[in-house]
Amino acid sequence: MQCETRAWGILTALVVSFSALTSPARALEEPADEWDTLKGCEKRLCTMILGRKPEGSDLKCAIAKTWAQSSLKGGENKGVSWVFGDARCAVDLTLSRADLMKALTLPKHTVKIPQHTVKCVVERDEQVKPVTIKLAPKLEFKNGKADKVWINLKEIEGPDDVKGTVWVAAGLEDKLGIFHKPMIKSINKFMYQQCAKRYGPDAAANDDEKRKDKPASEAAKANDKPATTAKATASAP
Repeated sequence: MQCETRAWGILTALVVSFSALTSPARALEEPADEWDTLKGCEKRLCTMILGRKPEGSDLKCAIAKTWAQSSLKGGENKGVSWVFGDARCAVDLTLSRADLMKALTLPKHTVKIPQHTVKCVVERDEQVKPVTIKLAPKLEFKNGKADKVWINLKEIEGPDDVKGTVWVAAGLEDKLGIFHKPMIKSINKFMYQQCAKRYGPDAAANDDEKRKDKPASEAAKANDKPATTAKATASAP
């Protein structure tokens, strides 16, 4: 799955950071509605970012994300390795509109996200084990852009080896910032490039163009088909 929904990444920064972890398999199947739910939450967050309207409701999304074992890589050369299988995490995600608007418009503002409970399942020893993570991420903004981020892991319940890996990843990030630059870059790219590209005025225009082009391309395919059939018939013995 290619969904890089930063709404998820911003509010579950821990999960983003150990998307920087490792190695192949795919036993946890992605639920059919996972992509649509993530995209729906992304659209609501982007609408808030692009509109910058102080009035309106806060962001609230119940979302989940599934990672193949092969995509949980990148941490081995940073002192962290992912030796388990696939993983899926779910969270009831909330973000204050007022806090977000201050982050986008003030010279400096710190967003302190309330404690979230992230419920995960992780493949381990050919079994799927539950893991519960409690965290309260903090993001420091300067001139409307993310400048620093802290995972701020509070508590974790699950198998000892999984707990150890997550604690190490969170500790290395908050103390040494081993995943800090990619996380900051990802957040800012989402807010200032991807939101506009996917949901800004130009996005609607691009969708219209695609819809106009589709019938023509389908007609061309239809016209090509009989010609191919005729050619095949002519060459038959």
